[in-house]
Amino acid sequence: MNWVDFILNIAGLLLWLNWRASKADPLGKRTPATLIGTLRSAAPQKIRRWDVPVVLAALIFLRAVLYWLIGPGLGWSTGILNLGVTAPSFRSNRFVHMLLFSLLSFVLALGIFYSCLLLFSLLKGPKPVHEFVRLQLGRIDGWPRGVKLLLPLVVTVLCWWLVSWLLVWLQIIPRPSPAWRIEESFIIASQGYLLWQFPIAAILALHLLNSYIYFGRHPIWKYVEATAQTLLRPLKGIYLRIGKIDFAPVAGIVLVFLIARLAGWGVGVLYKRLSF
Repeated sequence: MNWVDFILNIAGLLLWLNWRASKADPLGKRTPATLIGTLRSAAPQKIRRWDVPVVLAALIFLRAVLYWLIGPGLGWSTGILNLGVTAPSFRSNRFVHMLLFSLLSFVLALGIFYSCLLLFSLLKGPKPVHEFVRLQLGRIDGWPRGVKLLLPLVVTVLCWWLVSWLLVWLQIIPRPSPAWRIEESFIIASQGYLLWQFPIAAILALHLLNSYIYFGRHPIWKYVEATAQTLLRPLKGIYLRIGKIDFAPVAGIVLVFLIARLAGWGVGVLYKRLSF
């Protein structure tokens, strides 16, 4: 069931991306009453922009029904929302729990996706690839870097602080003290930055491959090259080349995972020291 949940989250993300991109579709705008407009009116009617959120809401609801009906029979007694230092469990034999789990699971996937988009917005790679980031983030892409850097922290703290009240009311998590609730919100939010290690490592790995294998002149490789150079700027003063082999991308990947591992360990230790 966990794989089913993951696949349906991907499907939901694709629906969300389609909805966000629909406003940029030139065919979706009103056209003048010309011959072209007449011909378009004779074609099958285009899906309305608000049809996609309805389908997405239906997906979230129907999969909750699916989990509730067949989860207990398959031995899937709880749905677990993995938040790193904590993992609330939702009972599959209670429909309200499954509905909330289905919603929060998609919101978590959406939050991870937008957190990665904010990273790419901070790196500000070249067009036209960066246009996808700008399209999905909208006006946020033009905000100051300091604001964008703090945005995942602020949004996650606020969301978890609010959701925790609902989870306590449904007896999914124990009732914490006010201080614990705030401290836990900040710790969970800080873990969101650890997710950046994966897109950073992917960019550096692609940059390493592109350095020795010719993949063509697609704009994506120009984007990878420029973004990797930005990421490797802190290592610029260190000589990491042996002959024709540049080990800077490898060093960058190792350094990113090492920092993330140490930071994750520190966050875990800090969380254990909290008291109700």
